[in-house]
Amino acid sequence: MHYVYLLRSTSEPKQTYIGITTDLKKRLAKHNNGSGYHTSKYRPWEFVMYCGFRSSERATAFEAYLKTGSGRAFARRHFW
Repeated sequence: MHYVYLLRSTSEPKQTYIGITTDLKKRLAKHNNGSGYHTSKYRPWEFVMYCGFRSSERATAFEAYLKTGSGRAFARRHFW
């Protein structure tokens, strides 16, 4: 299963992150341990939502969409 996830910083609630993974628990732990350049500055993180896909292509396409202007507007209306 491939997951597209949205994170929000608990220390800086205006900071958000959109990503993709196959293991949600490990990926959140990496973000909270400071492994990523962007996410290390705003730890700790929490899931806002995640969505599972059987196909990596569909997950990648949805993640790419969420990172566009219209995708960010969609996420703001429905998820954040």
